[in-house]
Amino acid sequence: MSQNTGITGVHLVSKKERKGLIQVFTGNGKGKTSAALGSVLRATGHGLKVFIVFFMKGKYPYGEFSSLPKLPGVEVASFGLRCLIGDREIDPEEIKQAELALKTAREAMLSGKYDLVVLDEVNVAVYFKLIPPGDVVKLIEEKPPAVELILTGRYAETAVIERADLVTEMTKIKHPYDKGVKARKGIEY
Repeated sequence: MSQNTGITGVHLVSKKERKGLIQVFTGNGKGKTSAALGSVLRATGHGLKVFIVFFMKGKYPYGEFSSLPKLPGVEVASFGLRCLIGDREIDPEEIKQAELALKTAREAMLSGKYDLVVLDEVNVAVYFKLIPPGDVVKLIEEKPPAVELILTGRYAETAVIERADLVTEMTKIKHPYDKGVKARKGIEY
């Protein structure tokens, strides 16, 4: 049953009434994780419970790792190694970390404890063949009706895009990296 919050036109929706959708933030532009975390901020403001799984961001000192757990109802799990994957050979530990991240995301999604589950950089993990695309599709198909699911990262698979309710592609027009500006603490990480 909807509950009036006292703010004109705003109602809290019960878990039974809520329809969780699938959102994908992809593309080469900046802002995919930022968009997902904006959704997290909004959800917590309405008392929703959130679980965030970071793929490929294990040991790096991202600012969100210290701030997100301070939000009420937010739990965070981070997997991966500190190094970036590029043109080098994949470390088998990176595959294990990605598999564990996906398993953790599935458990959180199916637990009944969370209203929103975010899989940050899952698309990149698939792109680098750390996890099979079919495993992500299976997770999407197992999503309980009331759970909102957000998947981020460049290179979203066509099968993921086809199953999503909302897909936003961030397009890079200009980026400071192109001028040699390195990632800045507190802004890019």
